[in-house]
Amino acid sequence: MSPGPGAQSNGLGRFNAWPQDLAESALLECCGSRRWAQRMAAHRPYPDLGTLLAASDEAGYDLAPADLSEALAAESAPCLHHDAPRAAHLALRAAHAAYESRFGHAFVICLDGLRPSQHVDQVLAAIRTRLAHEPDEERALTAEEMRRLARGRIIELVTEAGLAPGPFPPVAYDPR
Repeated sequence: MSPGPGAQSNGLGRFNAWPQDLAESALLECCGSRRWAQRMAAHRPYPDLGTLLAASDEAGYDLAPADLSEALAAESAPCLHHDAPRAAHLALRAAHAAYESRFGHAFVICLDGLRPSQHVDQVLAAIRTRLAHEPDEERALTAEEMRRLARGRIIELVTEAGLAPGPFPPVAYDPR
């Protein structure tokens, strides 16, 4: 069972109250452009999740090419669960390498709404299709995928903030 709107509402209130640097840091995890994160944090408080997501879209549309490049540099290519067949890992690795060689950045795709069992097929099909794009066409599509990824990540951020026991974002445990 997923958390309801109460967690998002509570989380949005907490997000709105975070100090500027903390909000920017959390937003950088949603989209790796500093300009985007600074803009999003500076426009708080957001009255509701819809307004926050609309602001995210607007800030995404306003990304300069350098900002998009910065955001893409922070992305890693989608990967498979370690239990996936070796052949699938090899096919995905080769497809990512071909894409990065052609376009100079990681392949990004929003897989929201798809079952995990569909991810590898969707990613491989999308890479094959997108390898045929001209660089400008692919850059525009990549920017749209980044906007979609940021939206999903913002929803997760706000939901997690609503479920956290304290006023600040949950700290991810890193066993390294």
